[in-house]
Amino acid sequence: MDNLSSKLLENAVNQLSKLPGVGKKSALRLALFLLKQSESDIELFTASLLTMKKNLLYCTQCHNLSDAEICEICANSQRNRMQICVVQDIRDVIAIENTQQYKGVYHVLGGIISPMEGVGPGDLNIQSLLDKCDHHEVSELIFAMPATPEGDTTAYYIYKHIKDKVLKVTLIARGIGIGEELEYADELTLGRSLLARTDFEGIFR
Repeated sequence: MDNLSSKLLENAVNQLSKLPGVGKKSALRLALFLLKQSESDIELFTASLLTMKKNLLYCTQCHNLSDAEICEICANSQRNRMQICVVQDIRDVIAIENTQQYKGVYHVLGGIISPMEGVGPGDLNIQSLLDKCDHHEVSELIFAMPATPEGDTTAYYIYKHIKDKVLKVTLIARGIGIGEELEYADELTLGRSLLARTDFEGIFR
């Protein structure tokens, strides 16, 4: 944004505008809002971000974000460890957990295969999933990927490697619109899709 009267304000606006979905005008509004807050509130705000950056971990079992080496979901003895829901990222874990319909565990890939963006299988947490299927009994693997060509490609790639190692492979029902991200689906639709999941192999026959 041009013609700001303060370089200090301009620097703050430039940093805030790096946030996704935040343009220069929105960044200016945020900067002016923060300027009105107390110094102690700003210190708490910045300290929380620094603490998150320094101390947040990835669960060693499922790659979910966690405060400890093993996330609360994987550490919960009430969860069904033989049922694994494969998702793109942590936002999908949050979306599915909000439905309160799923009692298994997760595996967070950290993305999806996308040759156009230079993302291949080796860039994702796929090998650790294959290792789980090799060394642990998995009663069901659920694909809860975006209903996009990239999501389907990722699911099919994994399926080819685990189809003879897992008792059952399913795909959440396509009550989720084609091209729609899980995080934007309402909880009722997502919950029903999870309950009405279909046999994965059947969609390729």
